[in-house]
Amino acid sequence: MLSELIRIGMAQINPVLGDIEGNVNKIVETIEHAIRTKVELLVFPELTITGYSPQDLLFNARFIRANLEGLKKIAGHVPNELIAVVGFIDKVDDKIYNGAAIIRNGQIIDKRFKTLLPNYDVFDEKRYFSSAEANYPVPVSVNGKSFLLGVEICEDLWDADSDVKITRELAEQGTDLIVNLSASPFEHNKRAVRQQLILRKIQDLKIPFVLVNQVGGQDEFVFDGNSLALDSTGAVIAWGKEFIESLTSFDLDIKSGKGAPVELPSVRKEESIYRALVLGVRDYFRKTGCRKAVLGLSGGIDSALVACVAAEALGAGNVTCVSMPGHFTADMSNKDAGIIAKNLGVNLLTVPIGNIANAYDKELSSIFAALEADVTEENIQARIRGNILMAIANKFGYYVLSTGNKTELALGYCTMYGDMAGALAVISDLSKSDVYAVSRYVNEKNGKEIIPERVFERIPSAELAANQVDPFDYEVVSPLVDLIINDQKSGDELVKMGYDRTLVRDILNKIRLAEYKRRQAAPGLKVSGKAFGIGWRYPIINYFKE
Repeated sequence: MLSELIRIGMAQINPVLGDIEGNVNKIVETIEHAIRTKVELLVFPELTITGYSPQDLLFNARFIRANLEGLKKIAGHVPNELIAVVGFIDKVDDKIYNGAAIIRNGQIIDKRFKTLLPNYDVFDEKRYFSSAEANYPVPVSVNGKSFLLGVEICEDLWDADSDVKITRELAEQGTDLIVNLSASPFEHNKRAVRQQLILRKIQDLKIPFVLVNQVGGQDEFVFDGNSLALDSTGAVIAWGKEFIESLTSFDLDIKSGKGAPVELPSVRKEESIYRALVLGVRDYFRKTGCRKAVLGLSGGIDSALVACVAAEALGAGNVTCVSMPGHFTADMSNKDAGIIAKNLGVNLLTVPIGNIANAYDKELSSIFAALEADVTEENIQARIRGNILMAIANKFGYYVLSTGNKTELALGYCTMYGDMAGALAVISDLSKSDVYAVSRYVNEKNGKEIIPERVFERIPSAELAANQVDPFDYEVVSPLVDLIINDQKSGDELVKMGYDRTLVRDILNKIRLAEYKRRQAAPGLKVSGKAFGIGWRYPIINYFKE
């Protein structure tokens, strides 16, 4: 069999949701780059023109029209020597579709629509889109080479629970190559999951497969890129790298379905999570137009990690940390906050809160007469700190980064309008165990102690009362919370796994009762399979107990 090579480009780009003009310009620039590098088939991610996910913007007719006008502009830049596959929104009669336009020689030669609409966790596509009524390959020809192109959109690959098997349908119609336009959010093992899904299709159907994924941050989402191309033998023949915009080109023999294998580098969980957080923070600020951040730096592990992420994402000169010692703050905490700030090169302000707390005590003394001090006075201190951070943010135009972790947020061990205050919750999807592990990675990455060793060794404390320590054994509770939240384990399942029934009931009850707090939390960057936020939908009033 004679070989017939086609050069394919994976356009792993970072769109800005709603910036249709800017996204169109980026797409056109990528097309021009592809032309210079002799790419013949150029594939973009899902909803390239608008960004993912537009949510209720999809009910705005002007938004859809603007995206269609952008598509026409893009088509005008595609020459005869190139086929471009671009994600867009289409409207046919009264139905809205998540679509892919196949473009050549200035013309939209065909369109394909998404069939499998995800409606779980963070996805709500059935609220907006209609499914494709049929799936069949697109006959294409470029530079004298003709082949049948199968086009899928993201979830069309994830068909295990569906009676409709898009990849198989396309393969059975003689498709030579399948491309999948994706906007698949990051999880630390997601690249391997995608690769295995593709590999199973190839082992069954013997057809090459190219998945092009979006990269960048969008609200709670972080898209990791990690675009992949596998040939008909299942070998990886191209990779779009992780968390980086790129145009990756490679050659595929369209007759045999084979290409030249490349090595796929290993991925370390802590490194991927850290890089996801950095990209999420960087894009949250860049895309919302804010340049600088402020956060409370207590000397503890959580705020230390957030400071590290912020400094790398925004630049040390754009990060202000505030040490706010109170009556119960240990000297070690103050010193460690200073060391961390110095090691990072960030600005450090010190604003003692003792006198402010005294003023609260005095003004409330007649109301609280004869009542013992309790968590009320502790929370006042947390809210004083939140007010100080918000005041600095208001005065100078910064965003406050909150520093609570997922274990605390699950259990309600956080203060509304205090440590929960902020524009973005950087580590709210990291368990306490993950916080320690990623912080260790930060020190390893820098080849020195950015975060002092004793910060890892100290017993965690909010330092809001004398001799206070956090009321949990995190080595036990942190993985237990992950099993409940991430893995959706029931109480009975956890007891069978060896957990104490009384502890399990207590933790489940705390999670249930803290729902009203989480509803008022800052948006948090999603890095796990189940994060608090738009993918967590539990009622506040909830009498059901396990």
